[in-house]
Amino acid sequence: MSSASNWLSQVFSVTSFGIRTLPERKGSALTTAIGIAGVTVVFVGVMSIAVGLRSTLMSSGRDDVAFVTRRGADSEMTSILTRDDSRIVGDVAGIARNDKGPLLSSELFVIINLPKRSTGSDANVPLRGVEGPASEVRGNVKIVAGRQIEPGRTELIVGAGAAREFSGLEIGRKIRVGKNDWDIVGIFTAEGGVAESEIWTDAAVLQGAYQRGTSYQSVQARLVSADKFDAFKDALTANPQLTVDVVRQKDFFAKQSANVGLIATIGVFIAAMMSLGALFGAVNTMYSAVAARGREIATLRALGFGASPVIISVLVESLFVALLGGVIGAAAAFIAFDGMTTSTMNFQTFSQVAFAFRVTPWLLGLAIGIALLIGFIGGLFPALAAARAPIAISLRET
Repeated sequence: MSSASNWLSQVFSVTSFGIRTLPERKGSALTTAIGIAGVTVVFVGVMSIAVGLRSTLMSSGRDDVAFVTRRGADSEMTSILTRDDSRIVGDVAGIARNDKGPLLSSELFVIINLPKRSTGSDANVPLRGVEGPASEVRGNVKIVAGRQIEPGRTELIVGAGAAREFSGLEIGRKIRVGKNDWDIVGIFTAEGGVAESEIWTDAAVLQGAYQRGTSYQSVQARLVSADKFDAFKDALTANPQLTVDVVRQKDFFAKQSANVGLIATIGVFIAAMMSLGALFGAVNTMYSAVAARGREIATLRALGFGASPVIISVLVESLFVALLGGVIGAAAAFIAFDGMTTSTMNFQTFSQVAFAFRVTPWLLGLAIGIALLIGFIGGLFPALAAARAPIAISLRET
C-alpha cells in the first residue's frame, strides 16, 4: 500500500471512529451545537432585516424615471418647487406621453401620525400628494382592493405595507388629516417597493389642506427610455429659469438605504459577541472529546498512526458539530424570519418604511460558513493538543 493510501486510510479510520462515538458525548456536543445554532439564528435574523430593507428601497426605483427636486435639497422634505417649475419640466423633450399628456407627477410629501398595529404607539407615516399619471410614471403601482382616488376629493389610497403595519387604514374608514376627514377608498401594491409604505391623495387637495398654495416638493417624470436621462438632465440644469437637481429615481432611493449599513453593522457585532461564547463552548467540547479519547488516540499513535490523521479527525468532529448547529439555526431562522413584515425609520424622510424580512440562500450560506469557522477554530487547538500529547503519559491515564 502506498504512503498516500495508508495516510488516507488512517484519516478515515480515526475520523469515522470519532464520529461514531459522538453519542457518548452527546451532552456537550448538543450544548455546543445549540450555541452555534443561536449565533446563526441571531445573525440571519438581523441581517435579513438589512437585506429586506435594502431590497425594498432598491426595487423602488427605475432608470427611466427622473426625480427632480430643488437644487441643494437633501430630501423631498427640504425641497420646494413651483407650479411654473413643474410646467417647464413637463415641456422638456424626452418625457414619455399618453393621450392625456406627459407622464409627469408633481408631488407633495408630508408626515402624519398613526398608531402601529403591533405596539399601538404613534409612528410617522408618509402621506404623498400625487397627480393623475403617478401610477403610470412609476409603472408598478396596482390597485388591489377598492378604487383609485378621484381628483379634487378628500380621498386616500393606502399602500399595502402601510395598511398592514398601521391601524385604521381599512377601506371605508376615515382618518383625520389636518382639519378634514379623509375617506380611504383603495389599497395598492408597488411590487414590494417603498411606495407601499405610503398613503396617496390628490396633490391639489393636499396643497389646500396644508396651505401649500401651488407649491410642490418633487417632480417625477417617466422618460421615453433610460438613455434619454442625460439629455433630459442637461436641459433642466442648464435652464436659467430653474434651480433643480435631477437624478434617476433608482439613484434617489439608493441614497435612502444608508441606514441599511447601520443595521448590518449591528447584526455583525451581535453575532460576533455571541460567536465568542459559542467558540469557547466548541473549544471545551473538543477538549473534553480529546480527554475522553486520550488512551484511544495514544494507542493508535503507538500502532503507527501519524499526528496529522489525529488532527484531522478532531477537526472533522468539531466541524460536524458546528455544521449540525449551523443547519439547525439556519432552518429555524428561515422558518421564523423569512417573509416576516415590520417597519423601521427611514432617516432620510423620518418616516416609517414597511418591508419584509428576506432570508436569502446567500445569507443562509454565509451563516453556515460562520458556524463552520467557529467549529474549525474551536477544534484546532484541541486537535493540536491531542497530536502533541506524549504517548506514554496518555496510555497510563485512566
